[in-house]
Amino acid sequence: MPSGRRAVRTAVRQPAVAGLFYPADPRALAALVDELLDSVEVPAGDVLAPAYVVPHAGYRYSGLTAAQVYARLRRHAPEVTRVVVVGPAHHTPLSGCAVSGAQQWRTPLGELPVDPYADALAAAGYVVVDDHPHAPEHSIEVQVPFLQRALGEVALLPILVGETGVDEAAATIAAAIEPDPAGTVVLCSTDLSHYLPDERAREQDWRTVRAVLDLAPERIGARDACGVFALRGLVGWARRTGLGARLLDYSTSADATGDPTRVVGYAALAFA
Repeated sequence: MPSGRRAVRTAVRQPAVAGLFYPADPRALAALVDELLDSVEVPAGDVLAPAYVVPHAGYRYSGLTAAQVYARLRRHAPEVTRVVVVGPAHHTPLSGCAVSGAQQWRTPLGELPVDPYADALAAAGYVVVDDHPHAPEHSIEVQVPFLQRALGEVALLPILVGETGVDEAAATIAAAIEPDPAGTVVLCSTDLSHYLPDERAREQDWRTVRAVLDLAPERIGARDACGVFALRGLVGWARRTGLGARLLDYSTSADATGDPTRVVGYAALAFA
């Protein structure tokens, strides 16, 4: 675990990828997210899962797969009071876990409050408070408009997971859930393989999905997912907790672009 340290919270974390990964115009963004959510038919007997895996590419590429998770959250919105999102830091080298110091996270749709329990996690040594890796990072940001349309006002606990062991990441996730296990949903934000031909990507991604379904974090390699440390931690936590995993959807960027030469893989999974 990293050593804990407290930091003064900045007021608002500003969007870094509005207009790039999703529309910057509020009406266009709301319409797109609603269209994606409405495209999913949630089974009548669906039960809220305590944790999900969700992709984080531009909405054009992974939005339909991500919507498989968020349509389910929308169905169960009254049951959800807080959401823990764990994801990778693509732009900043990071060891251990870092929580945002902001009090609010802003998107074109408005702001979500950051769960003040972030301070307790830092004081206990599970995370550091560090806005630097969060400022340019898209892995958590792209989840927020979906959360806003699916859940409305909900507390957000944004945690970037850098290089760390399975047990350490799993312990951080467990600690983040602790204040309200019944009302908390954990989202692991990760894409799968990157820039392989479509056929090879699907083969590699199926091995990764199979490792998740088998609750075997040791079989998930560094090239299998950009959010490898967060994903390993979530799978390790699920194994400790006695949960099973289920695949909701899988796609590659070729499904959106029609170009199979260099693709990125996306999966939506539920743990229950």
